[in-house]
Amino acid sequence: MLMTVSRDGLPLVHVVPFTTKEPGADDVAIEMPQAVRRQLGLSGERSWIVVSEWNRYAWPGYDTRPIPGREPSTSYGFLPSSLLQRVLDTMVAVGIGRPVDRD
Repeated sequence: MLMTVSRDGLPLVHVVPFTTKEPGADDVAIEMPQAVRRQLGLSGERSWIVVSEWNRYAWPGYDTRPIPGREPSTSYGFLPSSLLQRVLDTMVAVGIGRPVDRD
């Protein structure tokens, strides 16, 4: 996550999306290991980190909600450093990606 401030003074976050939707032919994504999904409390389904796009929205986003059983937290936790490095390396290789405004 990268946080910036808009001209209006609102905090904006920039994040690569996590999804359970299998990536399309034009997407560049990294499958999240099952152990990481379990650690973060995500469903048992397959999940991907899409590095060819990023979401931008005012914090907190309209779809930011407390995690069941961990309220009032909206943080699922941290990615292991090896996975985070893989995401960063892939982002650099792909380029800046497509911005998607979520506000």
